[in-house]
Amino acid sequence: MEKEKPIGVFDSGIGGLTVVKRLASALPNENIIYFGDTARVPYGSKSNSTVIEYALQDAKFLMNKNVKAIVVACNTVSSVALNELAKNFNVPVIGMIEPGAKFAVKHTKNGRIGVIGTRATVNNKAYSKEIRKHNPAIEVFEKACPLFVPLAEEGWVNTKATHEIAEEYLKELRELDIDTLVLGCTHYPILADVIQEVIGENVTLVDSGIASAEVVRNELNRVGFETNSNAQGHHDFYVSDIPVTFKEVAELFLGRPVKDIHKVEIEHIAVD
Repeated sequence: MEKEKPIGVFDSGIGGLTVVKRLASALPNENIIYFGDTARVPYGSKSNSTVIEYALQDAKFLMNKNVKAIVVACNTVSSVALNELAKNFNVPVIGMIEPGAKFAVKHTKNGRIGVIGTRATVNNKAYSKEIRKHNPAIEVFEKACPLFVPLAEEGWVNTKATHEIAEEYLKELRELDIDTLVLGCTHYPILADVIQEVIGENVTLVDSGIASAEVVRNELNRVGFETNSNAQGHHDFYVSDIPVTFKEVAELFLGRPVKDIHKVEIEHIAVD
């Protein structure tokens, strides 16, 4: 029975759908339930205590859907709440920071890694700490890019405004001779083309969603929870608010049509 339970994924908004896309690619037969807390996005500008409170509520919602693992598809939550989640829920809990950091360490050649993320992720120095655990000699340069989240949520993938904002955010990193750049927010892969153009083709972009999908597959295998099904996995999407552009942007994030979108009243999430 455990094997056929779905994988639960949550994020503060819809950026975590980029992680769903990577999971669906790595584990095509697994069912996935996604919760995006779109009524309370963004988490990146909130206090650590508030992020932890919201994360516990989001995870409890998924546990009530009988999931076999929880993927925290939010770098902000991964940077401040992962330990609390692991303590409170008796299923594997996989975040974004450690997989992305390991991937970056593996791929850098000159030992100079850039990280872009929300203010919370950058202020907590989550990636710097994790990267240095694996190689203390690596130099890490972090930069908060908060406007990338609303640009991605609006579907402004390749506009003049997005390009100009990217130029402004990334000019410091471009001058630091980094050869690897961690996209430290699950929204950012949507803007990868612009980011790559601005930062330079010689810089390797690290999508933590790709790295974390591999960790999820290995973890399910380790605990014997991989599905036995050969059928295409089914995906259900729950959100605490449905913005007018949600379906359009979700399809942009996933690269395919999206059905089964359910709105959940925030009062049903924010309960003890």
